[in-house]
Amino acid sequence: MSNPATPTPPSGTPGPDPRASAGATRDRPAATERGGPQQDAHRWWALAVIALAQLMVVLDATIVNIALPSAQRDLGISTGNRQWVITAYTLAFGGLLLLGGRIADLVGRKRTFMIGLVGFAIASGLGGAAQNSAMLFGARALQGVFAAVLAPSALSLLTTTFTDGRERSKAFGIYGAIAGGGAAIGLLLGGVLTQYLDWRWCLYVNVVIAVIALVGAFALLHDREGNREARLDIPGVVLGCGGLIAIVYGLSEAESRGWSSPLVLALITGGVALLAVFAAWQSRAAHPLLPLHVIGDRSRGGAVLTTCLSTIGLFGMFLFMTFYLQNVLGYSALKAGLAFLPMSGMIILASTQISARLLNSVAPRYLISPGLLMAAGALYFLTFLDVHSTYAAHILPGTLLLGLGLGLVFMPAISTATSGVAPRDAGVASATVNTAQQVGGSIGTALLNTIAATITSSWLARHIPAAVAENNGRLTAAQRRLLTNEGVTHGFTVAIGWAALIMLAASVTAFLMINARPGSRSGPAATSADRGASDQVTAL
Repeated sequence: MSNPATPTPPSGTPGPDPRASAGATRDRPAATERGGPQQDAHRWWALAVIALAQLMVVLDATIVNIALPSAQRDLGISTGNRQWVITAYTLAFGGLLLLGGRIADLVGRKRTFMIGLVGFAIASGLGGAAQNSAMLFGARALQGVFAAVLAPSALSLLTTTFTDGRERSKAFGIYGAIAGGGAAIGLLLGGVLTQYLDWRWCLYVNVVIAVIALVGAFALLHDREGNREARLDIPGVVLGCGGLIAIVYGLSEAESRGWSSPLVLALITGGVALLAVFAAWQSRAAHPLLPLHVIGDRSRGGAVLTTCLSTIGLFGMFLFMTFYLQNVLGYSALKAGLAFLPMSGMIILASTQISARLLNSVAPRYLISPGLLMAAGALYFLTFLDVHSTYAAHILPGTLLLGLGLGLVFMPAISTATSGVAPRDAGVASATVNTAQQVGGSIGTALLNTIAATITSSWLARHIPAAVAENNGRLTAAQRRLLTNEGVTHGFTVAIGWAALIMLAASVTAFLMINARPGSRSGPAATSADRGASDQVTAL
Protein backbone atom coordinates (compact mmCIF):
# COMPACT_ATOMS: atom_id res chain seq x y z
CA MET A 1 0.00 0.00 0.00
CA SER A 2 1.18 3.48 -0.75
CA ASN A 3 1.33 6.37 1.65
CA PRO A 4 -1.40 8.62 0.21
CA ALA A 5 -1.63 12.31 0.70
CA THR A 6 -4.09 13.67 3.20
CA PRO A 7 -7.09 14.50 1.02
CA THR A 8 -8.37 18.01 0.66
CA PRO A 9 -12.02 18.67 1.56
CA PRO A 10 -14.39 17.78 -1.27
CA SER A 11 -16.00 20.45 -3.32
CA GLY A 12 -18.68 22.26 -1.40
CA THR A 13 -17.25 21.36 2.00
CA PRO A 14 -16.82 24.44 4.19
CA GLY A 15 -13.25 25.40 4.93
CA PRO A 16 -11.79 26.02 8.37
CA ASP A 17 -13.69 28.54 10.47
CA PRO A 18 -11.36 31.38 11.53
CA ARG A 19 -13.31 31.73 14.74
CA ALA A 20 -12.82 28.07 15.49
CA SER A 21 -9.10 28.48 14.80
CA ALA A 22 -8.98 31.36 17.22
CA GLY A 23 -10.80 29.31 19.82
CA ALA A 24 -8.45 26.44 19.22
CA THR A 25 -5.50 28.75 19.78
CA ARG A 26 -6.98 29.99 23.04
CA ASP A 27 -7.61 26.42 24.18
CA ARG A 28 -4.07 25.27 23.57
CA PRO A 29 -2.13 24.50 26.71
CA ALA A 30 0.79 26.71 25.76
CA ALA A 31 1.24 29.83 23.73
CA THR A 32 3.40 29.89 20.65
CA GLU A 33 6.65 31.76 21.12
CA ARG A 34 9.39 32.66 18.73
CA GLY A 35 11.03 29.27 19.20
CA GLY A 36 7.84 27.34 18.49
CA PRO A 37 5.04 25.92 20.61
CA GLN A 38 5.69 25.54 24.32
CA GLN A 39 5.07 22.26 26.07
CA ASP A 40 2.20 22.11 28.56
CA ALA A 41 3.76 22.55 32.00
CA HIS A 42 1.31 20.03 33.47
CA ARG A 43 1.56 17.47 30.69
CA TRP A 44 2.92 14.67 32.90
CA TRP A 45 0.06 15.11 35.34
CA ALA A 46 -2.25 15.12 32.34
CA LEU A 47 -0.68 11.81 31.31
CA ALA A 48 -1.51 10.40 34.76
CA VAL A 49 -5.17 11.36 34.25
CA ILE A 50 -5.29 9.85 30.74
CA ALA A 51 -3.52 6.67 31.88
CA LEU A 52 -5.89 6.28 34.83
CA ALA A 53 -8.95 6.49 32.58
CA GLN A 54 -7.42 4.08 30.07
CA LEU A 55 -6.56 1.63 32.84
CA MET A 56 -10.20 1.67 33.95
CA VAL A 57 -11.40 0.88 30.43
CA VAL A 58 -8.84 -1.86 29.77
CA LEU A 59 -9.06 -3.67 33.09
CA ASP A 60 -12.86 -3.70 32.92
CA ALA A 61 -12.61 -6.20 30.06
CA THR A 62 -11.14 -8.76 32.49
CA ILE A 63 -11.85 -7.65 36.08
CA VAL A 64 -15.29 -9.27 35.98
CA ASN A 65 -13.91 -12.64 34.77
CA ILE A 66 -12.76 -13.83 38.19
CA ALA A 67 -15.87 -12.38 39.87
CA LEU A 68 -18.23 -14.09 37.41
CA PRO A 69 -18.86 -17.29 39.46
CA SER A 70 -19.90 -15.21 42.49
CA ALA A 71 -22.13 -12.93 40.40
CA GLN A 72 -23.73 -15.95 38.74
CA ARG A 73 -24.64 -17.50 42.09
CA ASP A 74 -25.85 -14.22 43.58
CA LEU A 75 -28.13 -13.21 40.69
CA GLY A 76 -29.15 -16.69 39.55
CA ILE A 77 -27.67 -16.30 36.06
CA SER A 78 -27.95 -19.43 33.94
CA THR A 79 -24.86 -21.13 32.55
CA GLY A 80 -25.98 -20.33 29.00
CA ASN A 81 -26.44 -16.62 29.73
CA ARG A 82 -23.42 -15.92 31.93
CA GLN A 83 -21.27 -15.11 28.87
CA TRP A 84 -23.25 -11.90 28.42
CA VAL A 85 -21.57 -10.36 31.45
CA ILE A 86 -18.44 -10.27 29.27
CA THR A 87 -19.78 -10.02 25.73
CA ALA A 88 -22.33 -7.26 26.45
CA TYR A 89 -19.34 -5.04 27.23
CA THR A 90 -17.10 -6.08 24.36
CA LEU A 91 -19.94 -5.95 21.82
CA ALA A 92 -20.87 -2.36 22.65
CA PHE A 93 -17.24 -1.29 23.05
CA GLY A 94 -15.85 -2.83 19.87
CA GLY A 95 -18.89 -2.03 17.75
CA LEU A 96 -19.12 1.67 18.63
CA LEU A 97 -15.47 2.69 18.86
CA LEU A 98 -15.27 4.20 15.38
CA LEU A 99 -18.32 6.32 16.12
CA GLY A 100 -16.79 7.36 19.44
CA GLY A 101 -13.58 8.42 17.71
CA ARG A 102 -15.40 10.55 15.18
CA ILE A 103 -17.52 12.18 17.91
CA ALA A 104 -14.27 13.07 19.69
CA ASP A 105 -13.03 14.80 16.55
CA LEU A 106 -16.30 16.68 16.04
CA VAL A 107 -17.20 17.67 19.60
CA GLY A 108 -13.76 18.02 21.16
CA ARG A 109 -11.63 15.41 22.90
CA LYS A 110 -11.61 16.86 26.41
CA ARG A 111 -15.39 17.21 26.36
CA THR A 112 -16.00 13.65 25.16
CA PHE A 113 -13.36 12.37 27.59
CA MET A 114 -15.26 13.86 30.51
CA ILE A 115 -18.65 12.71 29.19
CA GLY A 116 -17.22 9.21 28.86
CA LEU A 117 -15.95 9.26 32.45
CA VAL A 118 -19.31 10.37 33.87
CA GLY A 119 -21.27 7.84 31.81
CA PHE A 120 -18.88 5.00 32.65
CA ALA A 121 -19.16 5.78 36.37
CA ILE A 122 -22.98 5.79 36.24
CA ALA A 123 -23.08 2.51 34.28
CA SER A 124 -20.63 0.91 36.73
CA GLY A 125 -22.76 1.99 39.70
CA LEU A 126 -25.85 0.48 38.08
CA GLY A 127 -23.99 -2.78 37.44
CA GLY A 128 -22.74 -2.98 41.02
CA ALA A 129 -26.30 -2.45 42.30
CA ALA A 130 -27.82 -4.99 39.85
CA GLN A 131 -30.68 -7.02 41.32
CA ASN A 132 -31.07 -9.40 38.38
CA SER A 133 -29.22 -10.62 35.31
CA ALA A 134 -30.98 -8.26 32.89
CA MET A 135 -29.92 -5.22 34.93
CA LEU A 136 -26.31 -6.44 35.02
CA PHE A 137 -26.24 -7.19 31.28
CA GLY A 138 -27.69 -3.77 30.49
CA ALA A 139 -25.21 -1.98 32.74
CA ARG A 140 -22.30 -3.82 31.12
CA ALA A 141 -23.53 -2.83 27.66
CA LEU A 142 -23.86 0.79 28.83
CA GLN A 143 -20.29 0.62 30.12
CA GLY A 144 -19.21 -0.46 26.65
CA VAL A 145 -21.04 2.47 25.04
CA PHE A 146 -19.27 5.05 27.20
CA ALA A 147 -15.95 3.21 26.93
CA ALA A 148 -16.27 3.63 23.16
CA VAL A 149 -16.45 7.40 23.71
CA LEU A 150 -13.75 7.52 26.39
CA ALA A 151 -10.99 5.33 24.93
CA PRO A 152 -10.36 7.16 21.62
CA SER A 153 -10.57 10.52 23.39
CA ALA A 154 -7.88 9.39 25.83
CA LEU A 155 -5.46 8.23 23.14
CA SER A 156 -5.95 11.29 20.91
CA LEU A 157 -5.45 13.60 23.91
CA LEU A 158 -2.17 11.81 24.56
CA THR A 159 -1.17 12.23 20.91
CA THR A 160 -1.81 15.99 20.94
CA THR A 161 -0.46 16.67 24.46
CA PHE A 162 3.06 15.32 23.86
CA THR A 163 4.74 16.87 20.83
CA ASP A 164 8.44 16.44 21.61
CA GLY A 165 9.74 13.20 20.09
CA ARG A 166 11.53 11.82 23.15
CA GLU A 167 8.82 12.81 25.60
CA ARG A 168 6.19 11.39 23.27
CA SER A 169 8.03 8.06 23.26
CA LYS A 170 8.09 8.00 27.06
CA ALA A 171 4.41 8.90 27.24
CA PHE A 172 3.50 6.17 24.78
CA GLY A 173 5.68 3.76 26.74
CA ILE A 174 3.56 4.36 29.82
CA TYR A 175 0.35 4.20 27.80
CA GLY A 176 1.48 1.02 26.06
CA ALA A 177 2.27 -0.55 29.43
CA ILE A 178 -1.25 0.27 30.62
CA ALA A 179 -2.79 -1.09 27.42
CA GLY A 180 -0.75 -4.28 27.61
CA GLY A 181 -0.81 -4.90 31.35
CA GLY A 182 -4.29 -3.62 32.15
CA ALA A 183 -5.96 -6.93 31.35
CA ALA A 184 -3.71 -8.82 33.77
CA ILE A 185 -4.10 -6.09 36.40
CA GLY A 186 -7.86 -6.53 36.03
CA LEU A 187 -7.54 -10.23 36.82
CA LEU A 188 -5.50 -9.45 39.93
CA LEU A 189 -7.78 -6.67 41.14
CA GLY A 190 -10.85 -8.79 40.47
CA GLY A 191 -9.41 -11.53 42.65
CA VAL A 192 -8.62 -9.13 45.51
CA LEU A 193 -12.01 -7.41 45.46
CA THR A 194 -13.99 -10.64 45.11
CA GLN A 195 -12.14 -12.44 47.87
CA TYR A 196 -11.98 -9.63 50.44
CA LEU A 197 -15.03 -7.46 49.66
CA ASP A 198 -17.71 -8.56 47.19
CA TRP A 199 -18.02 -9.16 43.46
CA ARG A 200 -20.01 -5.92 43.18
CA TRP A 201 -16.88 -3.92 44.03
CA CYS A 202 -15.39 -5.06 40.72
CA LEU A 203 -17.87 -2.55 39.27
CA TYR A 204 -18.07 -0.01 42.10
CA VAL A 205 -14.30 0.53 41.93
CA ASN A 206 -14.81 2.23 38.56
CA VAL A 207 -16.86 4.97 40.23
CA VAL A 208 -13.91 5.84 42.47
CA ILE A 209 -11.44 5.81 39.57
CA ALA A 210 -13.74 7.86 37.32
CA VAL A 211 -14.29 10.58 39.95
CA ILE A 212 -10.52 11.00 40.46
CA ALA A 213 -9.91 11.10 36.70
CA LEU A 214 -12.78 13.56 36.17
CA VAL A 215 -11.35 16.05 38.68
CA GLY A 216 -7.92 15.71 37.07
CA ALA A 217 -9.35 16.11 33.55
CA PHE A 218 -11.19 19.30 34.48
CA ALA A 219 -8.04 20.86 35.94
CA LEU A 220 -5.25 19.52 33.74
CA LEU A 221 -6.42 18.58 30.25
CA HIS A 222 -6.50 21.05 27.38
CA ASP A 223 -7.71 20.63 23.83
CA ARG A 224 -8.67 22.59 20.78
CA GLU A 225 -12.35 23.01 19.98
CA GLY A 226 -14.13 20.40 17.91
CA ASN A 227 -14.73 20.86 14.20
CA ARG A 228 -18.24 22.30 14.24
CA GLU A 229 -18.47 22.44 10.46
CA ALA A 230 -18.15 18.68 10.00
CA ARG A 231 -21.02 16.19 10.02
CA LEU A 232 -21.44 12.62 11.16
CA ASP A 233 -21.46 9.95 8.47
CA ILE A 234 -24.75 8.27 9.47
CA PRO A 235 -24.68 5.55 6.74
CA GLY A 236 -21.10 4.81 7.74
CA VAL A 237 -22.16 4.52 11.39
CA VAL A 238 -24.88 2.00 10.51
CA LEU A 239 -22.69 -0.06 8.15
CA GLY A 240 -19.46 -0.01 10.16
CA CYS A 241 -20.89 -0.43 13.63
CA GLY A 242 -23.49 -2.93 12.41
CA GLY A 243 -20.83 -5.04 10.69
CA LEU A 244 -18.55 -5.10 13.73
CA ILE A 245 -21.38 -5.90 16.12
CA ALA A 246 -22.62 -8.71 13.87
CA ILE A 247 -19.16 -10.29 13.64
CA VAL A 248 -18.40 -10.00 17.36
CA TYR A 249 -21.86 -11.30 18.28
CA GLY A 250 -21.52 -14.18 15.83
CA LEU A 251 -18.13 -15.14 17.22
CA SER A 252 -19.40 -15.01 20.79
CA GLU A 253 -22.38 -17.21 19.91
CA ALA A 254 -20.12 -19.76 18.20
CA GLU A 255 -18.97 -20.98 21.60
CA SER A 256 -22.44 -22.22 22.55
CA ARG A 257 -24.05 -22.84 19.15
CA GLY A 258 -21.08 -24.16 17.15
CA TRP A 259 -19.43 -22.76 14.04
CA SER A 260 -21.89 -24.54 11.73
CA SER A 261 -24.91 -22.89 13.31
CA PRO A 262 -27.03 -21.03 10.71
CA LEU A 263 -27.25 -18.05 13.05
CA VAL A 264 -23.47 -17.89 13.53
CA LEU A 265 -22.78 -18.24 9.81
CA ALA A 266 -25.42 -15.64 8.95
CA LEU A 267 -24.06 -13.15 11.49
CA ILE A 268 -20.42 -13.51 10.44
CA THR A 269 -21.21 -13.51 6.70
CA GLY A 270 -23.58 -10.58 7.10
CA GLY A 271 -21.04 -8.69 9.19
CA VAL A 272 -18.31 -9.17 6.59
CA ALA A 273 -20.70 -8.04 3.85
CA LEU A 274 -21.64 -4.92 5.83
CA LEU A 275 -17.97 -4.07 6.35
CA ALA A 276 -17.30 -4.50 2.62
CA VAL A 277 -20.12 -2.09 1.82
CA PHE A 278 -18.81 0.20 4.56
CA ALA A 279 -15.35 0.31 2.93
CA ALA A 280 -16.87 1.11 -0.46
CA TRP A 281 -19.02 3.84 1.06
CA GLN A 282 -16.07 5.44 2.88
CA SER A 283 -14.29 6.00 -0.43
CA ARG A 284 -17.08 8.28 -1.66
CA ALA A 285 -18.68 9.75 1.50
CA ALA A 286 -18.33 13.53 1.94
CA HIS A 287 -17.65 13.14 5.67
CA PRO A 288 -16.41 9.54 6.10
CA LEU A 289 -16.54 7.87 9.49
CA LEU A 290 -13.14 6.28 8.78
CA PRO A 291 -11.16 8.20 6.16
CA LEU A 292 -9.39 5.45 4.25
CA HIS A 293 -6.10 7.35 4.24
CA VAL A 294 -5.94 6.76 8.02
CA ILE A 295 -5.33 3.04 7.46
CA GLY A 296 -4.21 3.34 3.83
CA ASP A 297 -0.70 4.23 4.94
CA ARG A 298 1.35 1.04 4.88
CA SER A 299 2.86 1.43 8.34
CA ARG A 300 -0.33 2.57 10.05
CA GLY A 301 -2.36 -0.22 8.42
CA GLY A 302 0.29 -2.78 9.37
CA ALA A 303 0.35 -1.53 12.97
CA VAL A 304 -3.45 -1.79 13.25
CA LEU A 305 -3.46 -5.32 11.80
CA THR A 306 -0.58 -6.36 14.04
CA THR A 307 -2.41 -5.01 17.10
CA CYS A 308 -5.51 -7.04 16.20
CA LEU A 309 -3.57 -10.28 15.66
CA SER A 310 -1.50 -9.94 18.84
CA THR A 311 -4.60 -9.30 20.94
CA ILE A 312 -6.21 -12.48 19.59
CA GLY A 313 -3.39 -14.53 21.09
CA LEU A 314 -3.19 -12.53 24.32
CA PHE A 315 -6.90 -12.74 25.22
CA GLY A 316 -6.97 -16.43 24.38
CA MET A 317 -4.07 -17.02 26.74
CA PHE A 318 -5.77 -15.07 29.55
CA LEU A 319 -8.94 -17.11 29.16
CA PHE A 320 -7.21 -20.49 29.25
CA MET A 321 -4.69 -19.69 31.97
CA THR A 322 -7.44 -18.33 34.24
CA PHE A 323 -9.47 -21.55 33.94
CA TYR A 324 -6.34 -23.72 34.11
CA LEU A 325 -5.08 -22.12 37.31
CA GLN A 326 -8.44 -22.24 39.11
CA ASN A 327 -10.11 -25.38 37.76
CA VAL A 328 -7.10 -27.66 37.14
CA LEU A 329 -4.48 -26.51 39.66
CA GLY A 330 -7.06 -25.42 42.27
CA TYR A 331 -5.89 -21.82 42.75
CA SER A 332 -8.13 -19.35 44.60
CA ALA A 333 -9.36 -16.22 42.79
CA LEU A 334 -6.69 -14.09 44.47
CA LYS A 335 -3.87 -16.58 43.85
CA ALA A 336 -4.87 -16.84 40.19
CA GLY A 337 -4.78 -13.05 39.88
CA LEU A 338 -1.37 -12.89 41.57
CA ALA A 339 -0.04 -15.47 39.12
CA PHE A 340 -0.39 -12.91 36.31
CA LEU A 341 1.41 -10.13 38.21
CA PRO A 342 4.96 -10.98 37.03
CA MET A 343 3.81 -10.87 33.41
CA SER A 344 2.17 -7.47 33.95
CA GLY A 345 5.38 -6.18 35.55
CA MET A 346 7.43 -7.44 32.60
CA ILE A 347 5.11 -5.71 30.11
CA ILE A 348 5.46 -2.42 32.01
CA LEU A 349 9.23 -2.79 32.33
CA ALA A 350 9.76 -3.62 28.66
CA SER A 351 7.43 -0.82 27.49
CA THR A 352 8.93 1.95 29.60
CA GLN A 353 12.59 0.91 29.77
CA ILE A 354 13.17 -0.73 26.38
CA SER A 355 10.58 0.33 23.80
CA ALA A 356 10.35 3.95 24.95
CA ARG A 357 14.14 4.32 24.94
CA LEU A 358 14.72 2.68 21.56
CA LEU A 359 11.81 3.91 19.43
CA ASN A 360 13.55 7.13 18.39
CA SER A 361 16.65 5.25 17.26
CA VAL A 362 15.27 1.89 16.08
CA ALA A 363 12.67 1.37 13.35
CA PRO A 364 9.34 0.21 14.88
CA ARG A 365 9.32 -3.10 13.03
CA TYR A 366 12.64 -4.08 14.61
CA LEU A 367 10.92 -3.85 18.00
CA ILE A 368 7.47 -5.16 17.08
CA SER A 369 8.47 -8.16 14.98
CA PRO A 370 11.04 -9.64 17.42
CA GLY A 371 8.64 -8.92 20.30
CA LEU A 372 5.90 -10.93 18.62
CA LEU A 373 8.39 -13.70 17.86
CA MET A 374 9.19 -13.86 21.60
CA ALA A 375 5.47 -13.93 22.38
CA ALA A 376 4.95 -16.80 19.93
CA GLY A 377 7.82 -18.71 21.57
CA ALA A 378 6.33 -18.09 25.02
CA LEU A 379 2.94 -19.43 23.96
CA TYR A 380 4.59 -22.48 22.40
CA PHE A 381 6.38 -23.09 25.71
CA LEU A 382 2.98 -23.06 27.47
CA THR A 383 1.69 -25.81 25.18
CA PHE A 384 3.71 -28.29 27.27
CA LEU A 385 1.58 -27.71 30.40
CA ASP A 386 -0.14 -30.73 31.95
CA VAL A 387 -2.16 -31.44 35.10
CA HIS A 388 1.02 -31.80 37.16
CA SER A 389 2.82 -28.63 35.99
CA THR A 390 4.18 -26.25 38.63
CA TYR A 391 4.07 -22.48 38.59
CA ALA A 392 7.79 -21.82 39.06
CA ALA A 393 9.03 -24.37 36.52
CA HIS A 394 6.38 -24.23 33.82
CA ILE A 395 4.05 -21.21 34.09
CA LEU A 396 6.31 -18.37 35.28
CA PRO A 397 9.00 -18.70 32.56
CA GLY A 398 6.43 -18.71 29.77
CA THR A 399 4.43 -15.75 31.09
CA LEU A 400 7.59 -13.70 31.77
CA LEU A 401 8.78 -14.23 28.19
CA LEU A 402 5.31 -13.35 26.92
CA GLY A 403 5.35 -10.12 28.95
CA LEU A 404 8.78 -9.18 27.61
CA GLY A 405 7.71 -9.78 24.02
CA LEU A 406 4.43 -7.87 24.28
CA GLY A 407 6.19 -5.02 26.08
CA LEU A 408 8.21 -4.54 22.89
CA VAL A 409 5.03 -4.56 20.80
CA PHE A 410 2.29 -2.40 22.30
CA MET A 411 3.97 0.99 22.60
CA PRO A 412 5.59 1.15 19.12
CA ALA A 413 2.50 -0.39 17.50
CA ILE A 414 0.12 2.14 19.08
CA SER A 415 2.50 5.02 18.36
CA THR A 416 2.88 3.99 14.70
CA ALA A 417 -0.85 3.45 14.24
CA THR A 418 -1.71 6.95 15.46
CA SER A 419 1.19 8.94 13.98
CA GLY A 420 1.16 11.09 10.88
CA VAL A 421 -2.59 11.83 10.77
CA ALA A 422 -4.13 15.28 10.57
CA PRO A 423 -5.39 16.66 13.90
CA ARG A 424 -9.00 16.38 12.72
CA ASP A 425 -8.49 12.60 12.33
CA ALA A 426 -6.62 11.97 15.59
CA GLY A 427 -9.76 10.71 17.36
CA VAL A 428 -10.76 8.29 14.63
CA ALA A 429 -7.18 7.01 14.32
CA SER A 430 -7.17 6.33 18.05
CA ALA A 431 -10.55 4.60 17.76
CA THR A 432 -9.22 2.38 15.00
CA VAL A 433 -6.45 1.09 17.29
CA ASN A 434 -8.88 0.46 20.13
CA THR A 435 -11.30 -1.25 17.74
CA ALA A 436 -8.49 -3.55 16.59
CA GLN A 437 -7.79 -4.45 20.23
CA GLN A 438 -11.42 -5.12 21.14
CA VAL A 439 -12.26 -7.03 17.98
CA GLY A 440 -9.04 -9.01 18.34
CA GLY A 441 -9.91 -9.84 21.94
CA SER A 442 -13.40 -10.96 20.97
CA ILE A 443 -12.08 -13.11 18.12
CA GLY A 444 -9.45 -14.62 20.37
CA THR A 445 -11.96 -15.49 23.08
CA ALA A 446 -14.51 -17.01 20.70
CA LEU A 447 -12.21 -18.70 18.17
CA LEU A 448 -9.70 -20.23 20.57
CA ASN A 449 -12.32 -21.22 23.13
CA THR A 450 -14.24 -23.08 20.43
CA ILE A 451 -11.05 -24.89 19.40
CA ALA A 452 -10.34 -25.82 23.02
CA ALA A 453 -13.89 -27.05 23.66
CA THR A 454 -13.91 -29.16 20.49
CA ILE A 455 -10.54 -30.77 21.25
CA THR A 456 -11.55 -31.45 24.86
CA SER A 457 -14.84 -33.08 23.85
CA SER A 458 -13.19 -35.38 21.30
CA TRP A 459 -10.40 -36.31 23.77
CA LEU A 460 -12.86 -37.21 26.50
CA ALA A 461 -15.04 -39.15 24.04
CA ARG A 462 -12.03 -41.37 23.27
CA HIS A 463 -10.42 -41.72 26.68
CA ILE A 464 -13.30 -42.04 29.15
CA PRO A 465 -14.79 -45.20 27.53
CA ALA A 466 -11.32 -46.72 27.35
CA ALA A 467 -10.70 -45.93 31.02
CA VAL A 468 -14.06 -47.39 32.00
CA ALA A 469 -13.26 -50.59 30.14
CA GLU A 470 -9.87 -50.86 31.84
CA ASN A 471 -11.45 -50.45 35.29
CA ASN A 472 -14.13 -53.15 34.97
CA GLY A 473 -16.85 -50.73 33.95
CA ARG A 474 -16.40 -48.26 36.80
CA LEU A 475 -14.52 -45.02 37.44
CA THR A 476 -14.10 -43.44 40.84
CA ALA A 477 -14.85 -39.74 41.27
CA ALA A 478 -11.13 -39.02 41.57
CA GLN A 479 -10.34 -40.95 38.38
CA ARG A 480 -13.09 -39.16 36.45
CA ARG A 481 -11.94 -35.79 37.76
CA LEU A 482 -8.34 -36.50 36.73
CA LEU A 483 -9.42 -37.56 33.23
CA THR A 484 -11.57 -34.46 32.87
CA ASN A 485 -8.70 -32.20 33.91
CA GLU A 486 -6.38 -33.97 31.45
CA GLY A 487 -8.88 -33.48 28.63
CA VAL A 488 -9.44 -29.82 29.50
CA THR A 489 -5.70 -29.17 29.71
CA HIS A 490 -5.15 -30.89 26.37
CA GLY A 491 -7.79 -28.67 24.80
CA PHE A 492 -6.18 -25.57 26.32
CA THR A 493 -2.69 -26.44 25.10
CA VAL A 494 -3.88 -27.12 21.54
CA ALA A 495 -5.68 -23.77 21.48
CA ILE A 496 -2.60 -22.01 22.90
CA GLY A 497 -0.62 -23.61 20.07
CA TRP A 498 -2.97 -21.94 17.60
CA ALA A 499 -2.47 -18.67 19.48
CA ALA A 500 1.29 -19.11 19.02
CA LEU A 501 0.79 -19.49 15.26
CA ILE A 502 -1.31 -16.31 15.20
CA MET A 503 1.46 -14.45 17.06
CA LEU A 504 3.96 -15.77 14.51
CA ALA A 505 1.76 -14.51 11.67
CA ALA A 506 1.59 -11.13 13.40
CA SER A 507 5.40 -11.02 13.59
CA VAL A 508 5.71 -11.64 9.84
CA THR A 509 3.00 -9.07 9.12
CA ALA A 510 4.76 -6.42 11.19
CA PHE A 511 8.13 -7.04 9.51
CA LEU A 512 6.69 -6.90 5.99
CA MET A 513 4.22 -4.03 6.36
CA ILE A 514 5.60 -1.57 8.92
CA ASN A 515 8.30 0.47 7.20
CA ALA A 516 8.29 3.66 9.30
CA ARG A 517 11.72 5.10 10.09
CA PRO A 518 13.05 5.51 13.66
CA GLY A 519 11.20 8.39 15.35
CA SER A 520 9.28 9.22 12.16
CA ARG A 521 5.57 10.01 12.04
CA SER A 522 4.93 8.46 8.65
CA GLY A 523 6.40 6.04 6.19
CA PRO A 524 9.56 6.61 4.18
CA ALA A 525 7.66 7.54 1.08
CA ALA A 526 5.60 10.21 2.81
CA THR A 527 4.11 12.82 0.55
CA SER A 528 4.30 16.49 1.31
CA ALA A 529 0.68 16.47 2.43
CA ASP A 530 1.35 13.70 4.92
CA ARG A 531 4.37 15.59 6.21
CA GLY A 532 2.14 18.62 6.55
CA ALA A 533 -0.33 16.62 8.60
CA SER A 534 2.53 15.47 10.81
CA ASP A 535 3.63 19.06 11.28
CA GLN A 536 0.09 19.95 12.30
CA VAL A 537 0.17 17.31 15.03
CA THR A 538 3.53 18.64 16.23
CA ALA A 539 2.23 22.19 16.24
CA LEU A 540 -0.69 21.43 18.54
